[in-house]
Amino acid sequence: MVRLDSVWVTGSSNTGKTTRLVEQFCLWMESKGEKSHPTKQKALKIPPKLDWQKTEPAVLVFAANNDNRQDLVERLVAATGGRYPIRAKTPLGFLQDEVILYWPLLIGLLNLLAQFPVRLRPETEQELATKLWKLDGEILSVAGVNEYRLVRRILDLLQLAAYSGTPTEEIATVLAQGLEDEVEGIDYAQLLRHWRSWCMERGLLTYGIITELYYQHLLPDPNYQQHLLRRYRYVLADDVDDYPGVARHLIDFLLDRGVVGAFSYNPDGAIRLGLGSDPEYLAGLAARCKKVETLIASPVKTLAEVAVLMTECVSQGLTLVSLPSCVQTIATISRAQLLRETGEEVARAVESGVVQAQEIAIIAPGLDAIARYSLVEILRKKGIAVAPTGEQRPLNSYPAIRGLLTLLTLVYPGLGRLVDRDAIAEMLVVLTPDLTTQNTYKIDPIRAGLIADACFEPHPDHPNLLPFAAYDRWDRLGYTATTAYEQLLAWIEKQRSQYEMRLLPSPISLLDRAIQDFLWLGSNLPYDLVAALRELLETAQHYWEVDIRLRQIEGGDAPVNATIAQFISLLRRGTITANPYPVRPIGAASRAVTLATIFQYRSSRQRHRWQFWLDAGSPLWLSGGAATLFGANLFLQHRFARPWTAEEAREADEARLQRIIRDLLGRAQERVYLCHSELAVNGQEQLGPLLNLVNASLPVVSEAVTSPESLELTK
Repeated sequence: MVRLDSVWVTGSSNTGKTTRLVEQFCLWMESKGEKSHPTKQKALKIPPKLDWQKTEPAVLVFAANNDNRQDLVERLVAATGGRYPIRAKTPLGFLQDEVILYWPLLIGLLNLLAQFPVRLRPETEQELATKLWKLDGEILSVAGVNEYRLVRRILDLLQLAAYSGTPTEEIATVLAQGLEDEVEGIDYAQLLRHWRSWCMERGLLTYGIITELYYQHLLPDPNYQQHLLRRYRYVLADDVDDYPGVARHLIDFLLDRGVVGAFSYNPDGAIRLGLGSDPEYLAGLAARCKKVETLIASPVKTLAEVAVLMTECVSQGLTLVSLPSCVQTIATISRAQLLRETGEEVARAVESGVVQAQEIAIIAPGLDAIARYSLVEILRKKGIAVAPTGEQRPLNSYPAIRGLLTLLTLVYPGLGRLVDRDAIAEMLVVLTPDLTTQNTYKIDPIRAGLIADACFEPHPDHPNLLPFAAYDRWDRLGYTATTAYEQLLAWIEKQRSQYEMRLLPSPISLLDRAIQDFLWLGSNLPYDLVAALRELLETAQHYWEVDIRLRQIEGGDAPVNATIAQFISLLRRGTITANPYPVRPIGAASRAVTLATIFQYRSSRQRHRWQFWLDAGSPLWLSGGAATLFGANLFLQHRFARPWTAEEAREADEARLQRIIRDLLGRAQERVYLCHSELAVNGQEQLGPLLNLVNASLPVVSEAVTSPESLELTK
């Protein structure tokens, strides 16, 4: 007879924790067949009033992030043939769904206006909070940062407090105790209370507000508790070391009422420590489990031994004679040379067939645009694809999107101050692609410049494009360019007339039409451009959804062009918007070298045969390249509201570095390259914490001849 007890599985990277959870899930599903017998039901300790035959999910599955969630779901479905219902979410995704699902209940509890909630994306949240607070120069001088960073800092405090289960009203006390003199002159709590009230009146939700609503109002409500317990009888949570503290409140509630749990914990994880997670607090769940398992198996014994050597060398400042041959060094004087030689080494390995492209990862504490571009171009010229992980570029950095924004200014009135001749010339190029030849355009940059100079008519309200005949030497433009220009003019005139007749639903419709008529045309666009265009449409959809809500509540009668102007200005400021819903690459795109920062690589929880640690001598390794939010350490439960001393900061950095080394080596299956340049990008000597490891590893013997093309890339 199977006994259903909660299980706690702990182990470092790649020790089989997730596999053990999948096995536990299968055991649960096998045991459910015995519950029809009353005697067995009592022995199994199955919670009362939980009927497996219901149509709602019976197993609640948590994962640290969306990519891990998809992988875990695929493994669970493969193990059981998809016969059993599960609901897989990230902790914050679950809270968001529950708050929206039970919004009518919250309306009654809090006496809110009956309206459907709208969740704010980070860029919209930032813009609205900036307008609401109108921070003056005196506050900015006290804070010592610019307005953008101060607004972000205040909003992050609300989020951190909510993740830890701290009411907004207590934030002022926490900051006063933990930061002392650093918060004088700024009433963070008052600003946040004002922001929260303003959002609630309009039905606008942020992650911080969602989390606070859930743990303060929804979870304690008896009606909600009854529904929650009726829906779930099992909870399975992978990598709980990356969960916020409020996740434990939910899990404790479920365990207290007979729900059975299985949890995995990585002592070398804590990837999001400083960004809202509370690994020590979540580790307390181990005491709630009757079965505690520790997995110690390592996929590669040599690298496991190397991890011990490396961590001792770094922590104790020892100078090793040498590291095993599975760790090698690529050392150069300049960083440009390092990028070139690293790319050449990767290319040689792939071309020789020793390793496949998808089995290689290039990892760095921070990836600047030069490094990213250089490595991508060096490998692309060798026919090797590169997949940057979590690459986030401002939408305005894409020429096609800049062209679409310019097009908006020509259709809608009152936007003439947002367009100039250079923007017109760029639009004429990017919106006239030649499908017969890749990377060519019907209107080339030279002709586009001539047309913009001769045919663009500036005006603050109605900027206009004149017919090509306005250029006295129009015969120099050629048939192809003039035909494409005429088609573009006809399209603009059609959209203008539809706008005047109120047949153009919204700017989102205009953007979609332009993408279909000028960019898509049935062709296969590059993956990154498709993602950017989807991101643009999702961002625009969200922006106008929020604008409509604000107009409904505040009764504003501002013209639509004012909202368009704000939207264009938002994107032109270089705002990085939320990524669109992820679509995994398939085919050749999936056979690519992974390029990621330390934080991105660890978060994705991938593993590769070969790893290249770029900029191994950089001091950024001490912080892992990951940001720590302002005041994050004050909301950790084991040191709540205590001041953060310099000694604690040093110890935390060293502990993080130890975890990074063990975690990365746990994800390397065969070989690690330490890629080091004596000089950084700014010309300063690099004396980072891994320098002893670089000196103790064997150098790579390079036989490559430097090509002029690769040299030019890294200049």
